[in-house]
Amino acid sequence: MPGFDALSLRTEGVSRSISAENFTGAKGAGGRATEGTGARAASRLGRGWKISPSIDIAPGATAELADIEGPGTLRHVWCTTAPHAAWRASLLRIHWEDEEEPAVEVPLGDFFCHGWNRFAQVSSAMVAANPNGGFNCYWPMPFRRRARITLENLSAEQITLYYQVDHELGPVAEESSYLHAHWRRSNPVSAGSDHTLLDGVRGAGHYVGTYLAWGVNSPGWWGEGELKFFLDGDTEFPTICGTGTEDYFGGAWNFDVPGTGYTAYTTPYLGLPQIIGPDGLYASQQRFGMYRWHVPDPVRFATDLRVTVQSLGIGPGQGNGLPHRYRPTHDDIASTAFFYLDAPRTEGRPPTPGLLDLEVD
Repeated sequence: MPGFDALSLRTEGVSRSISAENFTGAKGAGGRATEGTGARAASRLGRGWKISPSIDIAPGATAELADIEGPGTLRHVWCTTAPHAAWRASLLRIHWEDEEEPAVEVPLGDFFCHGWNRFAQVSSAMVAANPNGGFNCYWPMPFRRRARITLENLSAEQITLYYQVDHELGPVAEESSYLHAHWRRSNPVSAGSDHTLLDGVRGAGHYVGTYLAWGVNSPGWWGEGELKFFLDGDTEFPTICGTGTEDYFGGAWNFDVPGTGYTAYTTPYLGLPQIIGPDGLYASQQRFGMYRWHVPDPVRFATDLRVTVQSLGIGPGQGNGLPHRYRPTHDDIASTAFFYLDAPRTEGRPPTPGLLDLEVD
């Protein structure tokens, strides 16, 4: 495969890495800290022995994780937090070039396929989440002049964050695009309406990924809704229209294996890694986490893009005197849409969510 063959090729790239042990990523600057969150534990070992493995982010504060002078490409981002509740109570932002408006503004957990503040194994090509809350992403993120990454703590608790930003400094191809990620939530979806994943995007680019945190508010099967991609001037009807929610995520027949029920799976490009059932006490609703990466099959657009999904289930038929039928539902849908664009900012970015907008209900 060409991608694997390229691994043997020498390039002009220079490898660098930013973490709490090297805040700038400068050459030879790692492990020099004399103060940090590990200073007490390493007091008998001295400098160079994990003095600064993490940072603390106070309630309401924003931490700058990286500020990199380009050109270059972010290759891998790893992080983990304490507590796990920080996954929905913090906002990850990435700014390209010198833009004040972020291209990426997503709750930390949702960016890594964890919208419910509970761990589930994710073993995909672009995002991996490993026990117990080790988040990794491999989206290539090229930039030309500057890349800046921050994390805002919206909660009333301190967040302890361990992180590493692995990147490569070197030339960026002229045709390289910027990664964007938008988060939206409909809680609940209003009657007869669609949930919008993306809207108002202008420019040329390609859509590369969807993560949905879906909370079910009605009995019965919930995933009949079609994913629709409105490309380059489409208005009422889309150019790309799927056949159902479970179909879009590569599953079939309600994700229901006879005798087993809902069945989780995680593959390189699509999966249903998280299934949370009601506990008969306070967790009253079923909740699901699903991803699909359009890496082998990016959805390309030349001028504009809008993406929606229907909140649609199947109504109870037999026993109620009603026929088998589709039924609009009022589910809680939170989406993260990943796409590349020819500009470092875009129209259509949704309003920045507040803590009540992010709350896991």
